[in-house]
Amino acid sequence: MKTLITTSVAAVLALTVAIPASAEISERTIRIANGVAEDHPVGDGVEAMKACVEERTGGAWTINAFWSSSLGDDLQSAQSLRSGTLEMVVSSTSPLVAIEPALGVFDLPFLISSEAEADALLDGEFGKMMSDKMTAHNLVNLSYWENGFRNLSNSLRPVEKLEDFSGMRVRVMQNNIFLDTFQTLGTNATPMAFGEVFTALETGAIDAQENPYVTIDTSRFYEVQDYVSNTRHAYTPFMILFSKPIFDTYSEEEQQILYDCTAAGQTVQRESGRALSEQSLQRIKDAGLEVNDISEEAMAEIREAVAGVYERGADSIGADVIEQVQAELATIRGQ
Repeated sequence: MKTLITTSVAAVLALTVAIPASAEISERTIRIANGVAEDHPVGDGVEAMKACVEERTGGAWTINAFWSSSLGDDLQSAQSLRSGTLEMVVSSTSPLVAIEPALGVFDLPFLISSEAEADALLDGEFGKMMSDKMTAHNLVNLSYWENGFRNLSNSLRPVEKLEDFSGMRVRVMQNNIFLDTFQTLGTNATPMAFGEVFTALETGAIDAQENPYVTIDTSRFYEVQDYVSNTRHAYTPFMILFSKPIFDTYSEEEQQILYDCTAAGQTVQRESGRALSEQSLQRIKDAGLEVNDISEEAMAEIREAVAGVYERGADSIGADVIEQVQAELATIRGQ
C-alpha cells in the first residue's frame, strides 16, 4: 500500500507546476485538526498535501496535523476556524450541519449510490454551490475528500431486515437527519461526538454505531462489536475547511497553493480510501466479526421506511437544495 501511495503522490506532484517561494509567500505554520486516526486514508491525503506544499512554498510552510480529536471534535474545531484561532480542519459534513443546515443534504438516506456518482456530484456545480455557502460562516472549503459509504456495526445481532433495527441503541452523528433516519428505523438513536464512541461501545452505553469500513477498522471498533451489516445507507464526504479570517490574510498566490495542494491530497486520499476499504473489511472479518449483506427485497423495505426523511428534512436543509441535488444526480445517472 505504501508503494501505491508513494506512486500516487509522485504522479500528482508531477502534474502540479512547481512555483518557487516568492515575496508573495510568507513563512507559515498551519495546524490541521481531524477526528480520525493517523492511519486512516486522510493521513495519506495529508501527506500528499504536505509534499505539494513543500514543493510549492520551497519549505516556507510547516504543516502540523493533529489526529483523533486531540484539538476537539469536528464541530469544536470548525468553530475555532470561524474565530481565527485554528487554521484548518478535515471534517465530515454531518457535524457541520449545526453551522450550515443545508449540509444535511449529504445525510439523506440512500441519496448517492456509487463512488462515481459522489465524485461527479461533489466536484461539479452542486459541490461548488455547497462550498459557497460556507463563506458566510467564516469558513473556506478548499476541497472534498472521501469519508465514504456508511455501514452499521453492533453487538446484538445481524441486521438483515427492517425489524432487526428495533430497539437498538445506535450512536449517530449530531444532526437531525441522522437522528430522524435511525429513529424512523426503530432504533434508540443517540447523538454523540465521534471521540466518545469507542468508550460508549466498550462500556455498553450504546449497542451500535455506523461508519465506513475504514473508520471501523482504524478506530478499532471491531474490538467492541460483534456484527457488521452492509447497509451503505449514506455517503459522507469530508470537507477540507480553512479559517476565512486567516485565509483572507494570505496572498492570492498562497490561497491558490491551498486550493491546489488540497486537490492533490484529494486524489491520493480517495484512491487510498477505496483501496483500503476492502482491506479494512477483511481485517474486520479476521477480527472475528460476522459480516452480512442485506437482500434486495429487505433493502427496498428499509429504503421505503425512511423515504419520509426527505420531506421532513426539507425545512432545515431547504427544499430547493434537495431538488437541486436530485436533479443533478438524475443528470449524472443519465435519467
